Amino acid sequence: MYLISAYFDETTTKKLQEYINRIYEATGNGFMVENHVPPHMTISALEARNVDVLVPGFETLEGSLTSQEIQIVSLGQFLPYVFYGAPVLNDYLQQMSQKVFDTFKDIPEVTVSRYYRPGSWLPHITLGKQLSKEQMSKALEAMQDFTPIKGKIVRIGLSTVNPHKDIRIITLE
Repeated sequence: MYLISAYFDETTTKKLQEYINRIYEATGNGFMVENHVPPHMTISALEARNVDVLVPGFETLEGSLTSQEIQIVSLGQFLPYVFYGAPVLNDYLQQMSQKVFDTFKDIPEVTVSRYYRPGSWLPHITLGKQLSKEQMSKALEAMQDFTPIKGKIVRIGLSTVNPHKDIRIITLE
């Protein structure tokens, strides 16, 4: 599996990393920290036999997406394992989702995950992953002082998962 992900400005990245570290300290679950998963928001998850079929499409995104502000306003859980920060799904994010989907949908060797298609995508920024029920409760308790974050998406990346490794990065204007 490969991901197309949005990355944030330095201030937002630092704040999100603080939250990831806080959840790690509160729960003892080190998935995000030990696997060096950076703060990011997955825009699309793609199945492909190899990355070579994805790189040309990814490179066409350069210049077609812009850097814009988002607001991370809430926390949520994908039960039973994931704790996340949730941005407002504004026009900018919807258009980004559509553009990325349109880029890869017609490549025969590529399948776009049904959870990352326009109209069914729930944008989220994972702060804790593979958490037990007890760890989910501890994560929620540790995040009680959360306040909304204004941040900016400044890059997108094509990466592998498990372990997370960036293959290509595009800086957004």
